[in-house]
Amino acid sequence: MGEIEQKPTPGSRLGAPENSGISTLERGQKPPPTPSGKLMSIKIQMLDDTQEAFEVPQRAPGKVLLDAVCNHLNLVEGDYFGLEFPDHKKITVWLDLLKPIVKQIRRPKHVVVKFVVKFFPPDHTQLQEELTRYLFALQVKQDLAQGRLTCNSTSAALLISHIVQSEIGDFDEALDREHLAKNKYIPQQDALEDKIVEFHHNHMGQTPAESDFQLLEVARRLEMYGIRLHPAKDREGTKINLAVANTGILVFQGFTKINAFNWAKVRKLSFKRKRFLIKLRPDANSSYQDTLEFLMASRDFCKSFWKICVEHHAFFRLFEEPKPKPKPVLFSRGSSFRFSGRTQKQVLDYVKEGGHKKVQFERKHSKIHSIRSLGPQPTEPNSEVPKQSPKNSSLIFREGTESPRGQGCPPGKELKVSTEEPGPRRSPALNESPPGIKPADGDIPPPPEEQEEEEEDPGIGDPVPPSRPQPPQPSTELSINSQGGAAPTNVTLSPNLSPDTKQASPLISPLLNDQAGPRTDDEEEGRRKRFPTDKAYFIAKEVSTTERTYLKDLEVITSWFHSTASKEDSMPETLKSLIFPNFEPLHKFHTNFLKEIEQRLALWEGRSNAHLRGGDYQRIGDVMLKNVQGMKHLAAHLWKHSEALEALETAIRGSRRLEHFCRDFELQKVCYLPLNTFLLRPLHRLMHYKQVLERLCKHHPPNHADFRDCRAALAEVTEMVAQLHETMIKMENFQKLHELKKDLIGMDNLVTPGREFIRLGSLSKLSGKGLQQRMFFLFNDVLLYTSRGLTASNQFKVHGQLPLYGMTIEESEEEWGVPHCLTLRGQRQCIIVAASSRSEMEKWMEDIQMAIDLAEKSSGPTPDFLASSPPDNKSPDEAPAADQESEDDLSASRTSLERQAPHRGNTMVHVCWHRNTSVSMVDFSVAVENQLSGNLLRKFKNSNGWQKLWVVFTNFCLFFYKSHQDNHPLASLPLLGYSLTIPSESENIHKDYVFKLHFKSHVYYFRAESEYTFERWMEVIRSATSSAPRAHSLSHKDAHVY
Repeated sequence: MGEIEQKPTPGSRLGAPENSGISTLERGQKPPPTPSGKLMSIKIQMLDDTQEAFEVPQRAPGKVLLDAVCNHLNLVEGDYFGLEFPDHKKITVWLDLLKPIVKQIRRPKHVVVKFVVKFFPPDHTQLQEELTRYLFALQVKQDLAQGRLTCNSTSAALLISHIVQSEIGDFDEALDREHLAKNKYIPQQDALEDKIVEFHHNHMGQTPAESDFQLLEVARRLEMYGIRLHPAKDREGTKINLAVANTGILVFQGFTKINAFNWAKVRKLSFKRKRFLIKLRPDANSSYQDTLEFLMASRDFCKSFWKICVEHHAFFRLFEEPKPKPKPVLFSRGSSFRFSGRTQKQVLDYVKEGGHKKVQFERKHSKIHSIRSLGPQPTEPNSEVPKQSPKNSSLIFREGTESPRGQGCPPGKELKVSTEEPGPRRSPALNESPPGIKPADGDIPPPPEEQEEEEEDPGIGDPVPPSRPQPPQPSTELSINSQGGAAPTNVTLSPNLSPDTKQASPLISPLLNDQAGPRTDDEEEGRRKRFPTDKAYFIAKEVSTTERTYLKDLEVITSWFHSTASKEDSMPETLKSLIFPNFEPLHKFHTNFLKEIEQRLALWEGRSNAHLRGGDYQRIGDVMLKNVQGMKHLAAHLWKHSEALEALETAIRGSRRLEHFCRDFELQKVCYLPLNTFLLRPLHRLMHYKQVLERLCKHHPPNHADFRDCRAALAEVTEMVAQLHETMIKMENFQKLHELKKDLIGMDNLVTPGREFIRLGSLSKLSGKGLQQRMFFLFNDVLLYTSRGLTASNQFKVHGQLPLYGMTIEESEEEWGVPHCLTLRGQRQCIIVAASSRSEMEKWMEDIQMAIDLAEKSSGPTPDFLASSPPDNKSPDEAPAADQESEDDLSASRTSLERQAPHRGNTMVHVCWHRNTSVSMVDFSVAVENQLSGNLLRKFKNSNGWQKLWVVFTNFCLFFYKSHQDNHPLASLPLLGYSLTIPSESENIHKDYVFKLHFKSHVYYFRAESEYTFERWMEVIRSATSSAPRAHSLSHKDAHVY
C-alpha cells in the first residue's frame, strides 16, 4: 500500500527556522549522465497542437525527455508542466521522471505524448515568464475546447475575447466574425458570437502578453480551473469525482464542488487495491470521520490518482525535493514512488536568483513577437507581468551554459529534435532576434547592462509611474530626465504586477545600482570629523534638508502643475486664480528662507572658520524667529488653501475634462503623491516647524544664547498652528475621502458631509468557499468591504456594506475555528472576518467598537449612502456562492472597469492589500507630522559597498533620489509591514549609525551621518512600520471626534 504522511521534524518541534529551499542542482554539480545506447524517437504534441519528434536513449529516465522538451522551447519554468500518455490499458498517466522511458511507453512509435500543464499555481502572477503564461493560456484554450473548463456563457465569452485579442489584435468587427467562423474555441460558440465581439471591443490596445495575463486572471477564478476529474464512489456508493489542486483534495458531484480537504488537514494519503484513503488530522469541530474512504474503478486508477496527489502535495507544500527512501534489505512494503523535480519554492527562487537574458518566442497566431528572459542576469520576481521585453536582445549559446531547468545536456551527447510539420515551426520555439527588429506595442526600453536588483514579494518599493511629456523645468537645477538626454544607467525599475504596462507595482523594492552614487566611506568619515558635533547643528540641518523637499513640493504646484494648466483649457480661470496666486508667494518666501538657513549652516560648519571663533553663527533660533514672523504675513494665503482644495475637488466632480487632466498630471513622475496632498503641504509644514523648535527648546538650557529666540519662534508658530488646526484636521479627512474615492468603484457618493474616515485594511472574509481576501473601509457611519478589480485600473469593487448603527462585534475564534476571527452582526446581515494577526484584530475591534458607539449617539444610518450600495444580505453559512462574484458579475465588472481610465496602482490601499495589513486615520495624521529628508548611505544584503542617496520619507514610504536637485524620485519603498532593527554582530556591518529594514527575505541597510540623524530616521520610520501609540491616538481623536 502506497502512502504519504506529513510528520513534524525535530527541528520544527524545537522552533528552528524552516529551510527556505535550495536548487535541486547545486552550483558546480553536474546533472546525472544520460545513458548511452540505442536512441528511440518519441512524438510530443505541444500545447499549440504541433508535433515534435525527440530522440532519446531507450534507457533514459523520463526526466531526460521532459528536459529535452523544455530546452527545445527554452522554457525556464518547465517544472509546472508534465508529459502524459495513454498506457497499455488506455489509462492516461503522467510520465514518471525517475523510471526508464522504455518501461513506461511500450510502443513509442504508436504513442503520442502530450506536453501539458501539470501544476496550476494559486495565483498566475507567480508565473514569472511571459512564455510560461502563454503556454498556460494555450492550456486554458484547450480545456475550453474540450469541455474540461466549464463556466457560464458570459465567462466563456470573456475568455474567448482575450484569446481573440491575443491572436488577431485590436477589434475589427468584420475580422472578428471571420476569425470566429474559422476557429471554434468552445462548443455552441455561435450563440456567444455577439457577446465575444462586444467584449473584444473593450480590449483595445491590449498586447498579447496582457491578453494572456487577463485570460488567466479570469480563468483562475473559475471553479474548474486546472481541475481533472477522477471518477469514484463514496462509502454509500454515490457516484462522485475526485480531483487534486494546489490547496488539497477536492470532491465534486458532477461539476459542482461539494467538499475540500486542505493539505493542512490531511495527515496521510494511501491506497489499498481500489480504495483511496484520506486520513485527517484530529479536529474536535469536524463532523468527518478520522479516515475517509473512496472506491475507484481499478487499482491502476487508484494508484494513478494517489501519485498525482503525492506530487501536488510535494510541489506546493515542500521547500525542496524529498529525498529517496533507503532500499529495504529483505522486502519492501508499499510504493517507492516519490516526487522528482523542483518544488514551486525552488522554481521561484531559481528564476529570481539565476536571472535570464531576453529572447524571443513565436506565438502561433499573433504577428507580434514576444521577448522573455532566459540568461544569467538578476531579475525581479514577476518582472515580466505582463510587459513585453526589450527589442535589442538576442540569445547567445556558450559552452557550459546551463539549461533553463538547471539540467543541461551532458557533453558529447545530443538530444535530436525534428519537426513533424514541414515549413516554419509553429510551436513556441526559440527564434533569434534579428538586428534592428522593431519592438511590439508595449515594449519597454532596454535595461542597463549592469544592474543590481532587490526583489519584493508581491510587490514593494515601487518605481514611480512612467513619466508623461513634462513641462519645462522650473529651475536650472540638475535633474534626471527620462524623456530626453542620456537615460540614467544606474537604475532599473521593475515592471508592474498589474496588467497595465503603464502602471507601477506598489511593491517593488528600490532598484538602484550600487554605482548610483560614489562609494563614499572614507569621504564621509572625513566630512563627519570636520562637522560640528552639537545636536543643535543637526536639528538646524534637518530644517535645511526638509525645506529643500518642501520647496520641491511647492514647485509641483507653482511650476509643473501651473505650466501644464496654462497649456490646456481644462481648468476654469476662477480655479486658477484661487490656487496659483496663493502658492507663488509661499514659494518665493521659502526660497529666501532656505538660502538664509544654508548660509547660516555654511558659517556653522566652518567653511569660513566661524565655528572656530565661536561667535553668533552657531545658532538657528534668530533665523527661525525672523522667518516665522514673516510667515504670519502670509497667513491669508494659508487660509485659502483649504478653500482651493474644496474648489478643485468640486470642479473635478463637475467636469470630466478637468478630471482627466488632473489624473494625467498625477501620472507624471514629478507628482509622486496624490495631487491634492500637495495642496495641504503648507499646513503640514507649520507642524514641522513647531516640532523642530520644540526640540531646540528642549535641547538648549535657559541661559543659552539661542534659547530666547527659539522659544519666541515656538510661541509664534504654535499660535498659527492652533488657528489652523481645526481646518487642517477637516481638510486631511476631506483629502483622504477623495483619495479613497479614486480607489473605489460602485460608490459614487463616498464624500458626504459628516462622513469621516477611520481605518482601511485587508481582512479575510469567511464564506461558503472559505476565507477570501477583502479590503475593508471603516467610516464613522458604515463599514464597506471590497475586492480588487480584474483590470489595469486596479480599483476595488464594493461588494457590500454594513451600517454601524445597531451593529455588534465579538470574537469568534472558538466558534469558527479560525485564528483572529471576528463576528460582525448588523441589523440586516452578519459577516465573519479574520485578521492576519492578533494585533491587527485588536486594532479593528477597537476602532469598530468606537465607531459603533458614536453611531449609536448619532441619528442613525445615512439613507442616501445605503441606497447607493449594492444589496448584500448573504450570511457565511448560506450556499457556497455566498460573497462570491458570480461569473456574470465578474465579467460585468470587467467591462465596466475597462471603461475606467488608467489609475495609479501605488496608493496606500494597494500596499495594505499586498502586505495584508491596515492603517488608520490616526496613523495618517502621525505620518504627516513625521516627515524627513536627507542623505543616507544604502547597502543591499549581498552588495559590498555603500551608495549615497537622497532619501525622502513621507506617506509611509521612502522615496529615493540620486541627489536633492532631482525633480522626481527614481524609486520608492513602502514601509508598511517592514521591520526596523539594528544589525547584529553576525551581519558584519562594522559601521556606526546603521539601521536595518527587512520584510520576509528582503533586507536593506541604511547608514546615517550622526547619532541625531540616526535616531530621527529610526523615529520616523518606526512610525510607519508600527501603529501610533495609544496616547497619541487619543489626542487625535479628541481633536477630531468621529
